[in-house]
Amino acid sequence: MADFLLEIGLDEIPARMIAGAEAELGRRVNDLLARERLLADGATVTTYSTPRRLAVLAEGVLAGQAGTEEQMTGPSWKVAFKDGVPTAAAQAFAKKAGVAVEALEKVTNAKGEYVGATMKKLGRAASELLATELPKEVLALYWAKNMYWRAGKPERFVRPVRWVVALLDAAIVPVQIAGIAAGNVSRGHRILHGEAPVLIGAPKDYKETLRAAKVVVDVAERRQSIRKALDKATRTVAAAKWREDEALIETVVHLTEWPSVILGDFEAEYLALPEEVLVTVMRDHQKYFAIEGADGKLLPHFLAVMNIQVDAEGEAIIRHGNARVLRARFKDARFFWDFDQKMPLVDRVESLKNVTFQKELGSYHWKTEQNLAVVKGLYARMPQVSAIICDWTALEIATRLAKTDLTTELVKEFTELQGVIGGLYAKAQDLGATVARAVYDQYTPASADDPIPAALEGKLLGLADRIQTITAMFGIGAAPTGSKDPFALRRAANGIIKILAESEIPLALASVLNAAATKEANRQQLSDFFRERLQFYLKEVRGFAYDVVKAVLATDADDVRDAIARAEALTAVRGSEDFAAISAAFKRIKNILRQAEEKKFALGSANDVTLSAEAQRLADEAAALAPKVAKLRQERAYGEALALIATLRPAVDAFFDKVMVLDPDPRVRGAHLGLIDEVLRGFSGIADFSEIVTG
Repeated sequence: MADFLLEIGLDEIPARMIAGAEAELGRRVNDLLARERLLADGATVTTYSTPRRLAVLAEGVLAGQAGTEEQMTGPSWKVAFKDGVPTAAAQAFAKKAGVAVEALEKVTNAKGEYVGATMKKLGRAASELLATELPKEVLALYWAKNMYWRAGKPERFVRPVRWVVALLDAAIVPVQIAGIAAGNVSRGHRILHGEAPVLIGAPKDYKETLRAAKVVVDVAERRQSIRKALDKATRTVAAAKWREDEALIETVVHLTEWPSVILGDFEAEYLALPEEVLVTVMRDHQKYFAIEGADGKLLPHFLAVMNIQVDAEGEAIIRHGNARVLRARFKDARFFWDFDQKMPLVDRVESLKNVTFQKELGSYHWKTEQNLAVVKGLYARMPQVSAIICDWTALEIATRLAKTDLTTELVKEFTELQGVIGGLYAKAQDLGATVARAVYDQYTPASADDPIPAALEGKLLGLADRIQTITAMFGIGAAPTGSKDPFALRRAANGIIKILAESEIPLALASVLNAAATKEANRQQLSDFFRERLQFYLKEVRGFAYDVVKAVLATDADDVRDAIARAEALTAVRGSEDFAAISAAFKRIKNILRQAEEKKFALGSANDVTLSAEAQRLADEAAALAPKVAKLRQERAYGEALALIATLRPAVDAFFDKVMVLDPDPRVRGAHLGLIDEVLRGFSGIADFSEIVTG
């Protein structure tokens, strides 16, 4: 067995694209080796990446494919041989099989006697296979953006390929990717190591050889190194800690090859700016980490992760430069903040007519009016709680002002603070805490990990804004297709599902769609779209098994919280033996009813004939249980209802053991079909149990 190393060297890759590409390259190499029967038992495939490289190390690679034998069957023996002499048919078959005519065998099967041959196929060497197949796998990697860099050449890649390392143990695999022939020479850190070649003696030496060239290729190791360095630098500030930011950690991990951290300072006067502005400037524009005190408030310090290691004098220079850039950003933010206050949000509504929402739909002023209509529709559909806990006046004001911060200089400079700035300005302009909070929270949750708005007003504004956008875009034919979703409509729908799932709002998806005055022509498309998003939420966010989700949504995909409750109850009982048997029986019932429909067998009534003891037992027990189950369903006591349904198992088992459902007598058959149809309909209101996968 051998070890195989592949390294693709590139110009700096955008940080956001590296993790996905690293994982995909690992999968592609693993699948290639497995497909070509080159992975030994116990083989491992490890991936590495830095801004300048993607690498895969496969340990346990066979030197070549094992030979194979394939049994081929040709023409009949009588056609192939006449009086024991091979005919042209025998010779042609022997040539096709790659054997001598004398090696042909007589094969007897159910159809008679035929000519057979054992065709032996030699395996190919691993080096030969990799040289042929690897370039296709590498150049097929998905990138959000590609580029051409060789005039007249077809290759497109995220950045120009600069070097390739491909080793099978110490031997170079003759791979050529984008005009670059593979070798055993890599490159180290651009500054700390320079352009001196880095010779890779063997695949297993890769990690340590690159470390000696000031490159940490292991992503997890770089991540841990950065965290430790952040901790160490922060300890120099009394009672301080750096603000945890997982997304920023991942960004700086993929921006560095040899990370180090420095602590910097800025003037305390800038702390008068809102924390959201300061953190956004540090995180999104400079990739700096904020530092906070024991009380959770920001301190006038920052942490910068560098892709270099310098002495004390170099650190001082870098620290000064970073602080100077940050200070300039803070000055701009403070200027924009003060400038924006000269025009209150309420005076900016008319200006929204000059800000385009979507060219086929209209301006953000149009969008605001549409949102207001949807908010009114949502409010009207929940009268039992709206008058108690929803401040309609505040909600109406928040809706009218929600998009006005798009006209402010601060949002033009820091677009990621849209909504947040509006909320901060509403607070600064004394428009009321409820209005300010609703505007501030209108875009949350932005992801599955974000909390939903705390107040009902913010939830309703968020629902209205999202559903209006979705229905308007579907109305002009801009629905998501495949992987394309330029208007982030899936993310908007995910936000709607999450708000409905995790809040007290008593609205179903149909009510939300109705509030948006959905076009009838798009109604089914929108319903399918939200069903798919609910399926995503239940499976990917809440972690329910696929068959549980499918079973629940087959019954009802409108009430989000109810779907969650049913999925929870189904998950709790699906492992029990009785429920597994019931699920299998319901699947059998559906199959029988489908066959009956295909054969045009009519459904009758159990009262039409005298039933067998087993059929009568099932009819009696189902009739007795049905109202109890219906009552528990109405009370949403799904766990109790499912437990009750599971008690049908003995009657169901006895029925299928002793009764011929599709009896030759049409009246008896109809009675049986009517009985199992009644059982299926009577007990499938919580979920379609036939969808549950049983062992």
